[in-house]
Amino acid sequence: MNATELRDKTPDQLRDELTSLKKESFNLRFQQATGAMENTARMRRVRRDIARVKTVLNEKAQAAAE
Repeated sequence: MNATELRDKTPDQLRDELTSLKKESFNLRFQQATGAMENTARMRRVRRDIARVKTVLNEKAQAAAE
């Protein structure tokens, strides 16, 4: 997921994306705790995607405030 792809989305779409990423993060943490996780790099990717979405949301909010 690129930041440029995220900037093309509306804030509502970004919030939906953030919600789904947080759910995925929770499921990955649960898998890690139970020892069922196969792809440990996925956790890092999801965390970074969450940060990207939050950054773009903050950029859009700041632009709307100006």
